[in-house]
Amino acid sequence: MSKVPRTIGRPLDPEAARARAHQISALTDPVTLRLLSLIAATPESPHSQNWLASALVLPAATVSGALLDLAAVGLLASDLRGQYQLTADAWVCFGRLLASPGPSETEQKSAVTAPTQTDAVPGVIARIVDDLSYRFSSTFSQETVARYVTESYSLLAERAQIVRFLPSLTAKFATDRLSALATVEGLVLRGTPEVLFVCVQNAGRSQMAAAILRQLAGDTVHVRTAGSAPAAAVNSIVVEALDEIGIPLATEFPKPLTEEVVQAADYVITMGCGDACPIYPGRRYMDWDLEDPVGKSLEEVRLIRDEISARVHALLAEMGPGVQPAIR
Repeated sequence: MSKVPRTIGRPLDPEAARARAHQISALTDPVTLRLLSLIAATPESPHSQNWLASALVLPAATVSGALLDLAAVGLLASDLRGQYQLTADAWVCFGRLLASPGPSETEQKSAVTAPTQTDAVPGVIARIVDDLSYRFSSTFSQETVARYVTESYSLLAERAQIVRFLPSLTAKFATDRLSALATVEGLVLRGTPEVLFVCVQNAGRSQMAAAILRQLAGDTVHVRTAGSAPAAAVNSIVVEALDEIGIPLATEFPKPLTEEVVQAADYVITMGCGDACPIYPGRRYMDWDLEDPVGKSLEEVRLIRDEISARVHALLAEMGPGVQPAIR
């Protein structure tokens, strides 16, 4: 009997399928693919139109058209200086296309190996890959760790306003994703239920719910958060409202919603973004209709905080003492 492959997510909806088809169509042109590969392999170079044309020995008009095509389908973004970088979507969906196949044993003696996705991000990310490869050595290959670290960096960098803390946030985000993946794959034994809170920006409601649940349940529940369109930072007034009741939140940060954290959860609680969350059997899905604290006064945020606290207490009562996570 053939083995049924593990489900990795929902099928593309019509809009997402059209967008992905346009991206794939853009990559059927060797010029656009070479452009992406060059930009990925030379992170420290000035990726201006003129520099790219010179490096590829192509007419400026040809490169200009290819850059416009790639930007139009969301695979490239340019800054105010007119320099181009790959988007997170380009890395996550097409990263493996951007390096040549590995050289043969003979070629290795005389040629430099092809660039990898990890080579196209800051050097500190390679250090994070090494550290997490050691930490997860009994669970995942270094290639898997490198892919998750690089994807995590790209997803966070896409929205970062201050890049100073990107390495430490990348390490934390990648660690959480790899831990969730280990749970999904049955590579670790869980003794506590897993709860995932999801809102749009992951900067207010989901962060408050997670912080309150951690404070009440301690190590008896494992809590994660994510956002369907994460903000750059947690709302400062949310931090203030929680600090008033003795719950710390200063070290948390908005994180993109990824498949493995949903698959690892026993309880998935959405707040205004239910249709953005993939549905997997065996999970308890709940939608909490709560006001968004964005733009609200401290007094209004306190009311939202107290309503969330009441819902968290009710959730703990539903889970019951000594509750075991759902059987996969």
